[in-house]
Amino acid sequence: MSIVARPVAHQPRAGAAGPARWNREMLQYFSLLLPVLALIFIFCYIPMYGVIIAFQDYLPGSPFWGEGSRWVGLEHFVSFVQGEYFLRFIRNTLVLSALNLLFGFTAPILFALLMDQVRVTWLKKTIQTASYMPYFISTVVVAGMVISFIDTDGLITNMLTAFGLPRQNWRVQSQAFPIVYTVTNVWKGFGFGSILYFSTITSIDPGLYEAARIDGANRLKQMWHITLPGLKHIIAINLIMSIGGILNTNSELILLLYTPATYDVADVIGTYTYRLGILGGQYSYTTAAGLFMSAIGFMLTYLANRVSNALTGYGLW
Repeated sequence: MSIVARPVAHQPRAGAAGPARWNREMLQYFSLLLPVLALIFIFCYIPMYGVIIAFQDYLPGSPFWGEGSRWVGLEHFVSFVQGEYFLRFIRNTLVLSALNLLFGFTAPILFALLMDQVRVTWLKKTIQTASYMPYFISTVVVAGMVISFIDTDGLITNMLTAFGLPRQNWRVQSQAFPIVYTVTNVWKGFGFGSILYFSTITSIDPGLYEAARIDGANRLKQMWHITLPGLKHIIAINLIMSIGGILNTNSELILLLYTPATYDVADVIGTYTYRLGILGGQYSYTTAAGLFMSAIGFMLTYLANRVSNALTGYGLW
């Protein structure tokens, strides 16, 4: 029997077309990012040019540079810090932000951990879907619902009256505003905020849970020793961003809920700059106030990132 040698087809060298293909793929990926980058540049970076009015006595229509621009240096910053209500704004902002950080930050984590223990698939999906829905309701609609619920004849007022509390309009009660604001804020955002934790939990290796069950660990111990360590990096990053934005309360919700009777506990930096800047036309003064708070927020973010890197090994950079 004769063996006929057949010509072997030339095989391309492995990796020969790799760089060209990689360049094409990366070009496609970056092209998908172009619209987002364009929006960020147009609406986030270009408006930064306007912060120079914080150092001017700006009037609408006057130029930013050249003849007609009135530079006042740090005058508006000094006026803001030495203002009569400065300490009240800072106190209210810190109190409301601290309450939101305490409950609004932990609620999505606890909710994700609890839902991870639900083994009935349809029930788990139903609860998750219901928890997401408040996030997509307009803040104006949510505020209107809350105002009607806590009115003198509202649903929540009737329930509180049944427990012996006085029948009154809780919206105009200063002591009740922090609770109303915090509960509304947490209810609206905890479901949507838990999505990131849900996705992280699903990426944890199931073999770790199997090994823990073989070693006799119950669900609580599995949660403590496997699930929470798996969420550590996401928790650290979200906490850094929350601390950096501690001076940025949900001003839109506060504007819709507060009244002159609750100014002493509800008036924060965002509502103050809205009244003076948008309604009062003091653009330079309120720009200075916003820039001052942004600088403090950046410093808080930097410090929180340093601490997180030292304690957990995770951070934004």
